[in-house]
Amino acid sequence: MTMADDQMISIDGKNYALDQLSDEAKAQLGNIRAVEAELQRLEHQKAFAQTARNAYARALQEELAKAEPQQ
Repeated sequence: MTMADDQMISIDGKNYALDQLSDEAKAQLGNIRAVEAELQRLEHQKAFAQTARNAYARALQEELAKAEPQQ
């Protein structure tokens, strides 16, 4: 799904005039856009969490280097 411009949308290789879509089709298009935005937000949140996890793992390794292992 791509936006050709403000008045057209391309879905599965076919172009549609937005003003010709039914209200239900417009509602579903809005739902898809909302979900895509949420997926993008979650991808950013995931990247943030992975960066934090890596920092915590490095900090743990530094602390473990100071301790003597127990046999």
